Parts: sequence; C-alpha cells; structure tokens
Amino acid sequence: MAATKRRIVTAEDVQAIPEGGILDIAPGTLLTDIAREWVQKRKIRVIEHAVATLERARARVAIASDHGGFDMKESLKRYLGELPATFVDYGTYSKDSVDYPDFAHAVALAVAVGHAQQGIVIDGAGIGSAIVANKVPGVRAGACYNEAGARNAREHNDINVMTLGSTLMTPDQLPQLVHVFMTAQHTESRHKARVAKITDVEKRYYRKL
Repeated sequence: MAATKRRIVTAEDVQAIPEGGILDIAPGTLLTDIAREWVQKRKIRVIEHAVATLERARARVAIASDHGGFDMKESLKRYLGELPATFVDYGTYSKDSVDYPDFAHAVALAVAVGHAQQGIVIDGAGIGSAIVANKVPGVRAGACYNEAGARNAREHNDINVMTLGSTLMTPDQLPQLVHVFMTAQHTESRHKARVAKITDVEKRYYRKL
C-alpha cells in the first residue's frame, strides 16, 4: 500500500486564518512548532478532516461578520435555526474591533472548497466584504440591500456569497433577503451564458485552489 503523504502546516498558513477561526486538517497533518504557537496565540480551533467533514458536510450556509455586523449575524443565526438550515459561524464572536477582510475570506474559502453551499457575510456596508470574497476563485459575491437586488443577484448573476451592510438595512429586511438568496434559482440560459463569460475571465488570472 502506498504511503500517505503528510501535509505540513506552517505559521503562514495559520496567520491567514481569522482569530478564533477554524483550521481544517487531514489526519496525520504536521504543524510546525511556530504554527502551533500561532494556533494558541490566535485561538484557532483545530479540527481533523474526518471530524470537520462530518460537521460541515450538512452545512447549507457559511456565515461571518465583523464587529459592526455582529448583532445582525446573531439575528441571522436565529433565523437560520428556525428554517431550519445548517450553518457554520466563522466569527467574529464579539463586538471587539476586527478586520472584515479576515472573515469575508473565511466564508468565501468555505464556499470555494465545498464546506458550504452558500455564504453570507455582514459588515457595515457590505461592499468591502464583497470585494474580498470575489478575490477567491470560484466565488461570485454581491452586496444586497433589498429583495429585488437579492433576487437579481441570484437569478442573473448566480451569486454564491451574499454580503449585507448592517448600517444600510433594517433588521426586519434580513429574513426576506436570506429567503430569496437561498431559494431563488439561476435557470435562464441567457443568464447562464453571461455567468459563463464571468468564469472565463476569472480563469485567465487565477490558479485553482
């Protein structure tokens, strides 16, 4: 039987994870001593792949926010629980000041590698998180502020990450936007052809994950 290759996690790998985030590793993965120090320093939760797959395989949505979107994210969790819809919360976990790119990246990556079908990120305006998420290959993120925009983004652009601005919408708008995001379908051939062109542009400039 061929030997299984062991992956080595370095300090740089850990530093790319948001504080309090999750490091998903395969069994037998080796962490360098410096990487372990960063895991402790950044309070990273390490999960072996066998456990992580079980935890996330049923996850419909990956969610996250910065400090400005924390309250709305907590409301989102309650709403998803009522649907019910499985989700993974990638942080932040308090109102302490954090940087939105870290959390938008975490959600985008979860969607890109298949840990979640869709992602929702909440910051102050929703714009910055959309910019970050769209840097991850395979992600189509859009900032949505009303039902019409969310429906257009899903049906026309096939977004798989929706970003929301906590200062630009009211809490009572949240359930409807999430409902549309999770149920609207990208089906028309003319829209599919245009999204295919978006993908073609993306493929010119990135290496696959």
